[in-house]
Amino acid sequence: MTADNFNELARRRRSVFPDQFEAGKPVDDAVIREIMINASWAPNHGRTEPWQFTVFSGKGLVKFADLQSQLYKASSGGNFKEATYLKMQQNPLKASHIIAIGMKRSTLKNIPEIEDIEAVACAVQNIYLSVTAYGLGGYWTTGGITYLEEAKAYFNLGAEDKLLGFFYIGHVALPSTGGKRHAIDEKVNWITE
Repeated sequence: MTADNFNELARRRRSVFPDQFEAGKPVDDAVIREIMINASWAPNHGRTEPWQFTVFSGKGLVKFADLQSQLYKASSGGNFKEATYLKMQQNPLKASHIIAIGMKRSTLKNIPEIEDIEAVACAVQNIYLSVTAYGLGGYWTTGGITYLEEAKAYFNLGAEDKLLGFFYIGHVALPSTGGKRHAIDEKVNWITE
């Protein structure tokens, strides 16, 4: 790995949404396992490794689609939207794998919760970079049932833990367009004296 290789990888990373996936073409489980190992090498305070992942594939995608659409229906009350419900049933079936992203709260009292959340976000960035390196597409969503308290139990998360979203992975049929960023000088202050 050279610096130029990494620069290209980091700058090529894009979100690829379920409608852009090649439906019905699975990613090899061995590749997903390598991606999960890469995620586990994220920095984390106190070596707590606060991430908790649940990977859905095959018929598990149907189970996930049913879970999230039914939880949405049960919890939305008067805000229920049929289009959202149908999207929750259909989008998971477009992916090869879906990873539920959980944060298990550290038992070390000196570690603030935000540092556990940040560690999980670093793990997700490792997932994003790995997916890009493998030539796959990926998308981290915090929509749907992410913030429903009753959803946490389905992912072995307790009261102090957090569900931080879902990462969809698939083969790319329609690539995302080139990304744009502000000039780095707009976002970085240099203090040299």
